[in-house]
Amino acid sequence: MSDINIQTQTPKTKTRKKKSKKKFLIFGSILLILLIVIAVVVSNKKELAIEVQTEPIKRMDITQVVQATGKIQSEIQVNISSDISGELIALPFKEGEQVKKGDVVAKIKPDQYLPQLQQQLAGVKVQESSLNEQEVQLRKFQLEYDRIKQLNEKGLASQSDLDNALTNVDQSLASMNRIRAQINQSKASLSSVQYDLSKATIFAPVNGTVTTLNNEIGEKVLGTSFNQGNNILTISDLSKMECQVEVGETDVTLVKIGDVAKVEIDAFPDRVFKGVVYEIGNSAKSTGLGTQAEVVNFVVKIRIVDNDVDLRPGMSCTVDIEVASKSNVLAVPIQSVTTREEEDENTVSDENENLSRTKDLDNKKKNKPQEVIFIVQNDRSIIKNVKTGISNDTYIEITEGVNEGEIVVKGSFKAITKELENDTKVKVNNDTKKDKAKTEE
Repeated sequence: MSDINIQTQTPKTKTRKKKSKKKFLIFGSILLILLIVIAVVVSNKKELAIEVQTEPIKRMDITQVVQATGKIQSEIQVNISSDISGELIALPFKEGEQVKKGDVVAKIKPDQYLPQLQQQLAGVKVQESSLNEQEVQLRKFQLEYDRIKQLNEKGLASQSDLDNALTNVDQSLASMNRIRAQINQSKASLSSVQYDLSKATIFAPVNGTVTTLNNEIGEKVLGTSFNQGNNILTISDLSKMECQVEVGETDVTLVKIGDVAKVEIDAFPDRVFKGVVYEIGNSAKSTGLGTQAEVVNFVVKIRIVDNDVDLRPGMSCTVDIEVASKSNVLAVPIQSVTTREEEDENTVSDENENLSRTKDLDNKKKNKPQEVIFIVQNDRSIIKNVKTGISNDTYIEITEGVNEGEIVVKGSFKAITKELENDTKVKVNNDTKKDKAKTEE
């Protein structure tokens, strides 16, 4: 009997055990999930430090420069061209030779102008001969008029005869005036031919050196008195040299007459020349007009004031124009300054209810980006709005927003521009050797 009871209770016991085991598995799984979630949340709350490089804010002298490239040219440079067309028959000077003002530097064959000259001279002589004939005729008509006038007064000649005699005198005078006008016209044409003939010989207008010779004897040159002809040669005064450089439109407003410049010439790599800005172009020089690559520059001329070497036109040069200088100013590395955009709520007036309300997030507007730097205090970054002044290649002046001695973040570029925010945990690493090794890798 007892054996039968044992057999009937066994299935129930097994069922209860299965249910208990199932509940244990369910609660265990839930507990495990909770533990995993808590672990993830805790791990996410753990803040990672951003590695940065720093240096203290200090005072220094800053000189702002505008850099540009260009060519060496002579201050006085004259292009000699022809006013007439013809064949070159003489070029007395070669490239590189010295010339003085008034020297003959070119001659053009005048043969085509000589017949015109002779024709005009002959025309003037013919007209002058006609004028002499008219003068003789006038004297004859004048005597006849005087004689008839006396007879008319005595009643021996009619008024008609007197009028005819006076008409002959007037016609002779008119013919003489006409011939004089023709003579003046012919003399003007003669002067024009003589002028053209005089242009067949070209004289040096200044003292200098022949720096360019574009033609040879026997070549044809073109030119008129109204249009500039062929550029036969160029005379330059090499005792006064300048740099002609192109400065961008954003920098040219900083350049002033009298600014000092340091000039480096490729032909003299071990020397820096001193220059002074004496002319700033008003007209822009554009390249790539109408394209995205359009560049607008202005020509700035810099006089070289310590020229004691043989500079030649066309040499390449680089100039640093000192446009501003300040002493003992607070400065930070130029890469330390970045920008952040701030958002503020725009409050408007409700016309119907005369109440002020604040727009929602869709109506937020962005202010002009604010210049900021990051200061390190207690291993945390502190953002500071600043105002900047002049700068050089490595440092920029801070006029407002910082104090001397504060530790400013100067790297990395990614940290400053993207990663750092206010109250970000940072780790300072100023190991320059390690940074150099990373850069080389």
